[in-house]
Amino acid sequence: MTTDIATLPTGNIDAYIGGAYQIPILTANEERRLAEQLRDYGDMEAARRLVLSHLRFVIRIARGYLGYGLPLPDLIQEGTVGLMKAVRRFEPDMGVRLVSFAVHWIRAEIHEYILRNWRIVKVATTKAQRKLFFNLRSAKKRLGWFSREEVEGVAQDLGVKPETVLEMESRLANQDLAFDGDDSDDDEGPSAPAAYLPDMRMEPASTIEREDTMTDRRRRLLSALNGLDNRSKTILEARWLTEKKQTLHELAQQFGVSAERIRQIEKTAMKTLRLQLEV
Repeated sequence: MTTDIATLPTGNIDAYIGGAYQIPILTANEERRLAEQLRDYGDMEAARRLVLSHLRFVIRIARGYLGYGLPLPDLIQEGTVGLMKAVRRFEPDMGVRLVSFAVHWIRAEIHEYILRNWRIVKVATTKAQRKLFFNLRSAKKRLGWFSREEVEGVAQDLGVKPETVLEMESRLANQDLAFDGDDSDDDEGPSAPAAYLPDMRMEPASTIEREDTMTDRRRRLLSALNGLDNRSKTILEARWLTEKKQTLHELAQQFGVSAERIRQIEKTAMKTLRLQLEV
């Protein structure tokens, strides 16, 4: 292993990117030889060299998704996962370079990451919505809402219904809003929900309802426990109702049975309690 394939720095993203661009690009013959070693012999060092030599392409693709407001290191990490999947599936006899084959896998992992993390509420769930999510921005020719003609044009270009375009445009126009707001003094933004939603926790009727509910639950639990035989009751109390819970093996020694038998008794007693509490 040469110094070109040395471990990349991970403490700083600029140092990581700089290190990735220092790794030489493989020639077609080198790439084919390494891919064959991985395919035929499961050579992990060959796989590592294939991945590292293509990190610059992952970085280049990841930078194209910075407009979604997600951290570049995370985008690069997800893209690298896609690259690893591509390396594992790459077939050198197909006559295609790895970089061409891997682009799909790199983008797919980055897309999945963006869809999981871009918003608290998922904006794209169906296949048509996912397609729109990554094409709608580039399809806009101006700021503001689409006209009817633009909606129909985008729908035709992307092969989706006009209604789907309108729904996704509305979703992308909305923003997540923190319950307590932020720390800025900007009075022009929308009010945080904490400023206008009432706090019902200390409202007298709600307080009484919670106390009555807890009292009823305790009463029913004690009644259900008293309906168990002494051994089952002791096991449940030792396992769930004390600060220092006993293990199955400790209870097995206490009752002179196996730990599996204690587990069975516990399971049966818990089932009995649930049935009585659901009445």
